[in-house]
Amino acid sequence: MPLQIIDHGSIQHQQMVELRFQMLRKPLGLTFTKEDLEAEKNDMLIGFFDDGKLEGCCILTKKDAKTVKLRQMAVLSGLQGKGIGRVLMTFAENIARDRGFRKINMHARKTAVGFYEKLGYSISGPEFEEVTIPHFEMEKEL
Repeated sequence: MPLQIIDHGSIQHQQMVELRFQMLRKPLGLTFTKEDLEAEKNDMLIGFFDDGKLEGCCILTKKDAKTVKLRQMAVLSGLQGKGIGRVLMTFAENIARDRGFRKINMHARKTAVGFYEKLGYSISGPEFEEVTIPHFEMEKEL
């Protein structure tokens, strides 16, 4: 199966950290701290694999009993626009729903707002800056 939950500290988790670094942090001149990665221990780490190669990923972090936050959504360069992100989002929403959550929220990069709107997410706050670039808070009821 191309979609799977990734165990923190596994080889797949290391691949996930590298993909997120290449796609999300490196272009902004940022890195991950040991504390950033340690904080993911209790998160739901989700990966999309093709022939054993990680092509996309995201993280769900529990906010409260009914809400999870989507974080660190990344798809390998050259594969964006091919449906991997949509499949990851559907999988993440199903996992959240199966675990009793009723809402997903996120800090979406301004450049990705249209992608999330097509999946039923709506902007729920004013534009703000995070990791040096414009973001919007978005959410969806499950």
